Amino acid sequence: MRITNLKLYKVKPRWLFLKVETDSGIDGWGEPIVEGRAATVEACVRELSDYLIGQDPLRIEDHFQVLYRGGFYRGGPILTSAISGIEQALWDIKGKYFNMPVYEMLGGVAKDKVRVYSWIGGDRPTDVAIAAKEKAEAKFTAIKMNATEEMHYIDSYSKVDAVIERVAAIRDAVGMELGIGIDFHGRVHKAMAKILVKELEPFRPMFIEEPVLPENNEALREIARHTTTPIATGERQFTRWGFKQLLIDGYVDIIQPDLSHAGGILEVKKIAAMAEAFDVAVAPHCPLGPISLASSLQVDFCTPNVIIQEQSLGIHYNRESDLLDYLVDPTAFTYVDGYVLPPQKPGLGIQINEEKVREAAKQGHAWKNPVWRYEDGSVAEW
Repeated sequence: MRITNLKLYKVKPRWLFLKVETDSGIDGWGEPIVEGRAATVEACVRELSDYLIGQDPLRIEDHFQVLYRGGFYRGGPILTSAISGIEQALWDIKGKYFNMPVYEMLGGVAKDKVRVYSWIGGDRPTDVAIAAKEKAEAKFTAIKMNATEEMHYIDSYSKVDAVIERVAAIRDAVGMELGIGIDFHGRVHKAMAKILVKELEPFRPMFIEEPVLPENNEALREIARHTTTPIATGERQFTRWGFKQLLIDGYVDIIQPDLSHAGGILEVKKIAAMAEAFDVAVAPHCPLGPISLASSLQVDFCTPNVIIQEQSLGIHYNRESDLLDYLVDPTAFTYVDGYVLPPQKPGLGIQINEEKVREAAKQGHAWKNPVWRYEDGSVAEW
């Protein structure tokens, strides 16, 4: 069996899908994407395809080594996201070839179900109490929300109060049992992050996510001194080498590798094994499309220290197309009481509606994240 072609489809709302074809008729799908840089990742996949055409698709580890280490310059979001999507597609092919789910080839199930959480509140969080109550009524046991909008290096306490009021409103609406992940999104600088984590602690968040930018991970040591709330980060770390120092430093309780950014299925499995050795939990990042989620679930079910999975059904980015729109069988991601059961079909466990994908790709997209500014006109973190 040999790889014969790689086809790329840019589809709304902000995704890039990859189909890897073989001469045996077995095809695989992956999702190589950096949100807002779809065209750049597309170009990278095309460049890497020069090596892949004619290769045996079952040699996944070897292909990863060549694609990652075969260039003198390596790493970063573009290259590793391109590799991630390719690697997902190769696992999809391998699972179909051996007629089993990917998790069966990675050790088999380590749990009977995986907890999922749902997004509420949007980029500039509003109406969170109402949304949280709706998710609780839909039997989700956990939600995630952005903590705040723009927040300067040193900012007004009224913004801190607004964060606290939103979280307090959720607790008033649904009680203390619902898990609340609070995503700082790298928007908050160290000084304000210390204040916020301390003020939020009485509301018992499930975790605080990306309290500072990954470039400033050394600040996690100081932030950890101001809270006992679990600290999560990692969506902007790539490969096991990107997570190594984070784990050694010891200030993170939950890592959040992204299956479409960090290097793919096997790479995230390796990252999770590293985290397990440091007594750190895993909650894969996935505000993306169905292929990325399907890949995440394959890792989740064979990885003991995965505690919860992000999923993007109904997320604020998905206004024109949603998670299930490109699937032949939308029941592939059925959530029961806030959990998902192991996929049973071979490969990634989903069937992409290629006709709909082709049609959507005719329109494509040029999604970019917004550029925010502070009141003084300087650029803010989004």
